[in-house]
Amino acid sequence: QVQLVESGGGLVQAGGSLRLSCAASGRTFSRLGMGWFRQAPGKEREFVARISWSGISTYASDSVKGRFTISRDNAKNTVYLQMNSLKPEDTAVYYCAARIQTTFDYWGQGTQVTVSS
Repeated sequence: QVQLVESGGGLVQAGGSLRLSCAASGRTFSRLGMGWFRQAPGKEREFVARISWSGISTYASDSVKGRFTISRDNAKNTVYLQMNSLKPEDTAVYYCAARIQTTFDYWGQGTQVTVSS
């Protein structure tokens, strides 16, 4: 089992920045692929970004590419999502997820990000 706890959400004005953190426990963190997803009201959950277990490989969705950066610190069992140039359409609950192989099987409880115009 893997336990994930997100933090760092909040209210920010458009153009501002936030950094989300996700602390993992319960399994060797350095063996987990990690990702961030989000879900806006009335919409389906969507992929935001992912990072490999080593941190060498990252990928972000087109909607956030160039504005959001995913990173990890294996010594701290934590993955981050640095969000810059935030837009109102980035408003959502952001979820951290972990995978051992191809499927994200473990999820956090989510943290709310609200971007005001």
